Amino acid sequence: MNSVQILAVAEDDADIRLDRWFKRHYPTVGHGLLEKWLRTGQVRVDGKRAKANQRLSPGLHIRVPPVPEGEAPKANPENRRPAVDEKIARMLRDAVLYMDDDVIALNKPAGIAVQGGTGTGDKHIDAWLDALMFDRDDRPRLVHRLDKDTSGVLLLGRSANAAAKLAAAFKSRAARKCYWALVVGVPKLRQGRIDAALAKLPGRAGEKMAVDEDEGKRAVTWYRVVDNALRKAAWLEMEPRTGRTHQLRAHTALMGTPIMGDGKYGGTEAFISGTGVSRKMHLHARAVRIPHPRTGKELVVVAPLPEHMEKSFEFFGFDLSSAGKPFDAFEQD
Repeated sequence: MNSVQILAVAEDDADIRLDRWFKRHYPTVGHGLLEKWLRTGQVRVDGKRAKANQRLSPGLHIRVPPVPEGEAPKANPENRRPAVDEKIARMLRDAVLYMDDDVIALNKPAGIAVQGGTGTGDKHIDAWLDALMFDRDDRPRLVHRLDKDTSGVLLLGRSANAAAKLAAAFKSRAARKCYWALVVGVPKLRQGRIDAALAKLPGRAGEKMAVDEDEGKRAVTWYRVVDNALRKAAWLEMEPRTGRTHQLRAHTALMGTPIMGDGKYGGTEAFISGTGVSRKMHLHARAVRIPHPRTGKELVVVAPLPEHMEKSFEFFGFDLSSAGKPFDAFEQD
């Protein structure tokens, strides 16, 4: 057993969750042990009890209890993150849509997790951010997230200050997000608003959300049908006004038009057999509009469709130019 440690949160760890901080700095400390420490108050943040999902900011102090032998981290902190495979590094660099001194915008590929979780190991963007340091000494920081199977615009802050301002914009209404989805079926209304509170299902359902007006948190999504192929499929443009887990996936399923390829929320109804359309999920973060963290001027980043969605749009005969500019369809309420 080693002794209690009081460690300051570094700028490199800005805005990550407490459990991710432990995963990064104490990778052999399992989830069960961390939960026990949190439950018994052995882990504290600035002297206060903490939860696993608490977001951290530079300068906070974390109390780490004695780590059992065999579960202590390697002594050299420089060795905690292995070098990024060059093929992966090239993939990330090729995905850069925009970059300046404060911001990097990626077109995140579908199928790649943003942060670690069950079954991902170190195969996620957060583990590979060293590949996007370019001419800087510090690695960029995540400021928001996308589901593993969702593609599209993912913003990074290139400094602690920029990351904090970007994260704050996402938590408020200062940032707007535009998504494109291909859904099975066509909504009854061509344009509308879904206002349905969501809560995480208990037990073995995993991280799946369901409508729960009593216990859930309010979730609001604006949508419109850009085009449709008879009654088989529709191209939706959506703008979430809240940021709940799986919000767009749960809301489209609620309308009876699940996102194509999203078996988690649509079951077998999320797939059209006999068409050759990809079984991957068809949800894409098309654009983000946000105040620039340094200048305050409006920054708009647009991401082209991933290959599987582009082919599906071609199959159904959808003309991408018919969508117009992002954010023009909905008035901000």
